Amino acid sequence: MSAVRVGVLFGGPSAERQVSGASALGVARAMDRTRFTPVVIGVGRDGAFHLLPEDVVKGFIEQAPSALAIDDRLEVSGPVVEFRAVRTEAKVDIVLDGRVVDTLDFLFPVLHGPFGEDGVIQGYFEALGVPYAGCGVAASAVGMDKVAMKRAFIADGIPVTPHVWVDEVNWATTDPAELVKDLVPPLFVKPANMGSSIGISKVEDVADLAKAVEAAFAFDPVVVIEQGVNARELETGVLGGFNPEVCCVGEVTVADGHFDFEQKYRGTEDPMIVPAKISEELSEEMRHLALKVFRAVGGWGLARVDFLYDDAAGKVYVNELNTLPGFTAHSMYPKVWAASGVTYQELITRLIDLGFERHERYSGKRNAG
Repeated sequence: MSAVRVGVLFGGPSAERQVSGASALGVARAMDRTRFTPVVIGVGRDGAFHLLPEDVVKGFIEQAPSALAIDDRLEVSGPVVEFRAVRTEAKVDIVLDGRVVDTLDFLFPVLHGPFGEDGVIQGYFEALGVPYAGCGVAASAVGMDKVAMKRAFIADGIPVTPHVWVDEVNWATTDPAELVKDLVPPLFVKPANMGSSIGISKVEDVADLAKAVEAAFAFDPVVVIEQGVNARELETGVLGGFNPEVCCVGEVTVADGHFDFEQKYRGTEDPMIVPAKISEELSEEMRHLALKVFRAVGGWGLARVDFLYDDAAGKVYVNELNTLPGFTAHSMYPKVWAASGVTYQELITRLIDLGFERHERYSGKRNAG
């Protein structure tokens, strides 16, 4: 039986494309070669697909160190190609200058941020009719949009921190102090659709709020303002389909309570404690909430669920759901699963198997009638 040809997509127009390049390198390196053959596709900032030369990919995979950092990543290169659906076989052809140069059985997006984990590329995969890894369109869209996400959580009785949001149009006539009158600083200002801590500011004084909101608008036309909590940052991972599993809980430790992009991907010290030093009761509460969060958005495949734990009040808040968490050596998702007995390679294999399962369950129903 020939190996399944898996298209690993990375890059994209998002500000998170550097993280994507590191994650894609990790996925391509760890893929089980007895079952799968990775074919790496770079997505340019203009949205064009580039087929990375095989020798470039092979060189990276064989020579890159096992401990990958943000500077060890794939870069978008190679000729521009197109995807052409092979609907009778649920595959996709890679077309270069009108010629089919390869055929893919499966697509594995490692595209962080807008275009990659917001349902856009997932919708394209659905239109192609090809199986793919991770959550579907709706779960990806809700998981990316912090406003929609919080609404879904609140509707399902999932605890979130006090917050408000504002769009770019109404901001012009909004009094910043009035907007956050019910919130207590420090405040965290975040673009509604962005990840990897990009565009996030911590505001201690409401007088500085306008500057932080304007900075966040550079990344998204909607901004969320959350009340800060004197809390520990804890995270866990979900893996599965209709009967998902949850792994152990990990903790992110940062001195100022704000785990930003530089600390997350360029820091020299590992701020993660896996497993977290918490009680079994608290771990079980978070793992139960993680399943509830995953089901609230209709998740499939994988997600990382981030929590804030207020030690003094003994209260847990769900901070966010990430449907395409980072897969670099600095990333929490592979670490918590490894600590729970699932290797990086096994994670990738299970995600591919789950993608095929989802396609088999849903594709026939969508085409019925």
